[in-house]
Order: sequence, then C-alpha cells, then structure tokens
Amino acid sequence: MRTLFIPTILALAALSCTPKKVNIDPTNVREVLTQYGRENPETQFVIRTKLGDMRITLYRDTPLHRANFVRLVKQGYFDQAEFYRVVSGFAIQGGDPRANKENFLVPAEFTPHHFHQKGALAMARFEEGNPAKASTPTEFYIVHGERYTEENLREDEAEYGIAATPAQRKAYTTLGGNLELDGKYTVFGQVTQGLDVIDRIAGVRVNGERPAQKIPLTISLDR
Repeated sequence: MRTLFIPTILALAALSCTPKKVNIDPTNVREVLTQYGRENPETQFVIRTKLGDMRITLYRDTPLHRANFVRLVKQGYFDQAEFYRVVSGFAIQGGDPRANKENFLVPAEFTPHHFHQKGALAMARFEEGNPAKASTPTEFYIVHGERYTEENLREDEAEYGIAATPAQRKAYTTLGGNLELDGKYTVFGQVTQGLDVIDRIAGVRVNGERPAQKIPLTISLDR
C-alpha cells in the first residue's frame, strides 16, 4: 500500500501580504466558509508551473472545499507554493510548506460522482485523530494515477472494499486514477486542460518523494 496524504510539517514562515483576511477557527468553519462561498462564486483557475499550465474547475457541490480554495488563492497563499511531493503513478502534492498553518480542518465532503481519476484535485488530511476524515485547509494534491486493467480493478475493489460505479470503472480503465483513495479524501475539482503537465511533473527526478529541483507553482483566476 502506498503512503497516503498527510500535511507536511516543515519549518514555518510568514505569509505574503493578503488583501482580506478571513478569520476561521474550529467553531465557525462551516458558517464562515459557507458565507465566503456565497460572496466568491469562482470555479475556474489556472495552476502555472515551469513545466506548463493546468486549468482546473472546482465543484460547486463541495462548497466548503471550493470556498476554502478560492480563499487561499485570493489571499495569496499560493504565491510562494511548490509541488513538494511527487509520486509517479500516484499523485503530485502541492502547497506552501513554509507558511503558517491554520488551526482548523475543512469538514469532509464526499460525493460518489467525484472520485480519484487522473487529474482529480483533492485536499490532504491527517490520518491519526481524524475519524471524520476532515481535510487540512492548505495542502492539495492532483492525481497522476495508473490505468487499470479489469483484473487490477477487481483486485483493488476486493482489497479496499469498494464497489466501483460504472463511471469509476470507465474512468479508471481508460484515463487512469487511484481507486484506493475514494471515500478517504475529498475530491473538489478536476484538471480540465493540461493532463500532460501532470505527466511531466510526475516524471521529474526525485530524492525519495521530493523533486530534486523545486517546482514552483502559482494559482490564479482563469480570466
């Protein structure tokens, strides 16, 4: 079994200047993100890297995750971010490991029709002490994945206790993905253009799971 997604715990540093600070804590996370989502309806963004750009669409039926991601982009959280974890055939994980961490989690928003096909955008989370599978608010990953054969898919269904839907079965045997992550991490968006960029990032030389050369990223509204 692969190592799943947990937030990095590297040294902290100050965030860049932000236009409007939204104060969120564990007692008001649903209320604040719901209101922020109403006031900030954007769903189309671009992730820019030295290996190419990826256009992403955020899902409206995962409103808390969408609102939180829009908040991070607008507050400049990703201005000094990078893809700091790369596992070919699995995923690329990004964020700003130098930035101050936030003291809340985003409640899980599992939706059967949003799953871990190639290009799926999801949030990392802590494994221990997190039975509700809530997401860390600041670190995301994009699925690289592998293309399943029918035999491989049946084996993973049996191992992970997941009965793939027809949509999952079609996506995993044609586009590829990671069935084992479904129902464990919230998928809240999808790369709609630039799947080949995921391949290029997943193919870089790594030391362990860290790219040998940094892969900076920025995220902005797709205007």
